[in-house]
Amino acid sequence: MKRLSIDEALNLIEHADLNELGRAAFARKRELHPGRVTTFIIDRNINYTNACMVDCKFCAFYRHASDADAYVLSFEQISEKIEELIAVGGTQILFQGGVHPKLKIEWYEDLVEFIRKNYPSITIHGFSAIEIDYIARLSGISTLEVLRRLQAKGLYSMPGAGAEILSDRVRELVAPRKSDSATWLRVHEEAHGIGMKTTATMMFGTLESTREIVEHWDKIRELQDRTGGFRAFILWSFQGQNTRLLREHPEIKKQSPNRYLRLLAVSRLFLDNFKNIQSSWVTQGSYIGQLALKFGANDLGSTMMEENVVKAAGASFRMSKDEMIALIRDVGEIPAKRNTNYDILETYA
Repeated sequence: MKRLSIDEALNLIEHADLNELGRAAFARKRELHPGRVTTFIIDRNINYTNACMVDCKFCAFYRHASDADAYVLSFEQISEKIEELIAVGGTQILFQGGVHPKLKIEWYEDLVEFIRKNYPSITIHGFSAIEIDYIARLSGISTLEVLRRLQAKGLYSMPGAGAEILSDRVRELVAPRKSDSATWLRVHEEAHGIGMKTTATMMFGTLESTREIVEHWDKIRELQDRTGGFRAFILWSFQGQNTRLLREHPEIKKQSPNRYLRLLAVSRLFLDNFKNIQSSWVTQGSYIGQLALKFGANDLGSTMMEENVVKAAGASFRMSKDEMIALIRDVGEIPAKRNTNYDILETYA
C-alpha cells in the first residue's frame, strides 16, 4: 500500500466524502484485524495529584500546590482504588497527575514499588512524558535515568498524554510552560529504547491548523518507523468547559462528530505502522464511540472506572463492561477483554 504524504492526507481531510473515508479506513482496519475482534480494557485512571505547575490553559483539572483543594493521594487511598479495580476484574491502572512542583524521583519510585509488591497482578501504565521530564529536572537527573529507575521498580508502560498537538506554535499558545514537542518525542524514544512500550495521543480542536494535525501524525509515524514502540494511537477532541483557553478564545468551537470521524479515518490511513487505534467514547459519547469502529478504530479503550481530567472540563460519559460488549456486538464485531499489551484475555462471542 502506497504511504500517504502530508499533502495527500490534508486533501482527504478537507475534501473526501465522509462515507468513502469510513469505508477506506474500515478496509484498512480489516487488513490488520481480520478476525472481527474489537477489544477493550478494564482499568482505572488514578490521578495521584491535581497540583500542577504547568498551568495548561485547556485544563480544568489542575490546581496550584498552594490551593486549598490541591491534593496528593496517600498510598492508602491508592490501595483502596486498586482493590476496587481488582474486585471488578481490572488489570491496569493509568497513573497520571499534575506536574507536581515538589515530588522527586524517590517519591515515584516508592509509589511504583509499593504497587508492584502489593498488587502484582496490576499493570502500571503511567506518567506522561511531561511528568517524566519535570521529575528529571527537579531531581537533577536525565529523563532516561528516570525511566530506567521507574522501570526497575515496576513501571511497565507509558501513556501518550501531554502530546496535545506536536506543534510548538500551538503549544506556546495553549500551554506555554509545557515541554516542547521535541522533548515529548525524545522521552518516548528513550522509553522505546529500554523496551518500554508507549501510546501516542492527540488532542485536537484548540488553535491548531489541519496541516499541524497531519504534521503531528507524521512525527509519530516517523518515530514508529524507527522504534516500533507505540502500541496504539488515541485521538480526542478538546473539552472546553471551565477552561481558561475557552475564556480567552471564545472563537474556539466544539468539534463536530463529522470532524472527529473524518480525522479518525484519515489517521488510520496515514498511520500505516500503527496496529491499534482507539475510539474516544469518553469525549465523543457512546454512539459516536461505536460509530468510530466503522471508521478505523479497533479498540474501545477503557471502561473508565474513574476519570477526573476530562470530567472537570465538562464531559462525563460513562460506560459499563456490559454496555461496551453490547455496543461492539451491535456493529457485528466480537467483543474481547484485553490487557495492556493488547493480548486477548477473554472473548464474548
